[in-house]
Amino acid sequence: MVAVLTPLAYIAQRWTPSPRTLQRAALTAVVMSVVIVVTGGAVRLTGSGLGCDTWPKCTDDSLFATPEQGLHGAIEFGNRMLTYVLCAAVGWAIIAARSTKPRRRGLTRLAWSQFWIVMGNAVIGGITVWMDLNPWTVAGHFFLANILLTVTTLTWLRTREGDGTPRPRVPRPVRKLSWALVGAAAVLIAAGTAVTGSGPHAGDSSDVPRMPFDWATAAHVHAVFAWIVCALAVAMWLVLRVVDAPADTRARARDLLLVLLAQGGIGYVQFFTDLPEVLVGAHMLGSCLVLISVLRLAMSLRERPRTATEIPAQSDPTLSAV
Repeated sequence: MVAVLTPLAYIAQRWTPSPRTLQRAALTAVVMSVVIVVTGGAVRLTGSGLGCDTWPKCTDDSLFATPEQGLHGAIEFGNRMLTYVLCAAVGWAIIAARSTKPRRRGLTRLAWSQFWIVMGNAVIGGITVWMDLNPWTVAGHFFLANILLTVTTLTWLRTREGDGTPRPRVPRPVRKLSWALVGAAAVLIAAGTAVTGSGPHAGDSSDVPRMPFDWATAAHVHAVFAWIVCALAVAMWLVLRVVDAPADTRARARDLLLVLLAQGGIGYVQFFTDLPEVLVGAHMLGSCLVLISVLRLAMSLRERPRTATEIPAQSDPTLSAV
């Protein structure tokens, strides 16, 4: 009986990406995850959140932005169109991961999870529009975008290593400190949504409700978590030097400190200058770079060597059938 191939299995049967192609496909998804966060911020900062006043269409009568909606409609609709570019990047990552020989099921599952996160966040984005930019759904929309960035980054980092049993490169207490740093960074990002949710950039010129927090107090709480992250990052940098960690791991810790320094500087400047839109946008980009840097550091604390079976495989149709 002839096995029926899925489209992905059909492609995998006829194409094997090089390791560099696989890494580039995964990195493209990372880049687009950052782009979608930054452009989503631009929608909010330009007051274009309701430029398209419904979803999935832009207006009740049109799928596309109309001239009557002006610049705000064009900005919001343009951000929606970028979702398709993001889907293309994620699709390329899925195809490349599935086509790798021998088959890496764990990597393929990671790539597929990106697709489901994108679909889920698209729905939350639509609900956000239906609810007239309710700050809680806006916060959820942003946080899920950061979950996507986390998964795309982990997928990219996994393409650069094998599927062997993970081997620690530093003592266990150092690895625990790293996970504390990851957790603190997640809390920091969540606290940042309270700052934007209670702050002046509501995303539209209409009377959009805000979170019931004092904006300055929320900003101070956010700053406290930022200092906790900085303290943990400094501790990681010092400890890695004490335990004589590999040079690339110490470089990841140094890079994180530099990103945090720049991000902290932007944060304080924007606070004392009444949140200019350009600096808020730069701060959102910085949050993405902080998350990526934290994950790169955490993943560098262990290695996964390539197993004996991870060699260029000959084409075998039976392996590609699904």
